[in-house]
Amino acid sequence: MSSPEMSRFSRRAAAFALSALVSLSLAGCFRPLYGETAAGASMQSELAAIEVPEIPDRLGHYLRSELMFMLDGSGTPSPKRYRLTITPYLGQAAAIVDTASARAESATLTGNAKFTLVNIGDGKTIFEGTAVGSATYDRSTQRYATVRAARDAEIRIAKLLADQIRTRVAAAMANRSS
Repeated sequence: MSSPEMSRFSRRAAAFALSALVSLSLAGCFRPLYGETAAGASMQSELAAIEVPEIPDRLGHYLRSELMFMLDGSGTPSPKRYRLTITPYLGQAAAIVDTASARAESATLTGNAKFTLVNIGDGKTIFEGTAVGSATYDRSTQRYATVRAARDAEIRIAKLLADQIRTRVAAAMANRSS
């Protein structure tokens, strides 16, 4: 090897060694999301301590049911220390319109949910956020098939929003020290 090739090899080896050193030094900084929180409590017990009050509307019903299962699917009642209030919104847009019949062939439902996690004991807000999702469905000339397809799309949106809310709340609770 000539000296320019050797110096290029040395720089690559040094860069690799430096990146390995940085990776090893940061390896202890990461904590699993559903492991223990910064305060030492288990994430499962923290999520089970969240109360989700009734949410009006059909989307709210599906969203609350999904969240209650995702947060505490154990079926055993636990003392509630937090309250998660949610305000959902559902919109609809027709995506494709048949030019011959002037009817929409498919539609897109968009949903968002603004949520706030509050400590019940002192009333302080722990975390606020917004979850957003969408689902499409085919519209048919059969009215009841279209109604059922729209309801299935609402259920899919509720599951999507519930998953986003649970993940964001868990991330906020994992970094909470008290």
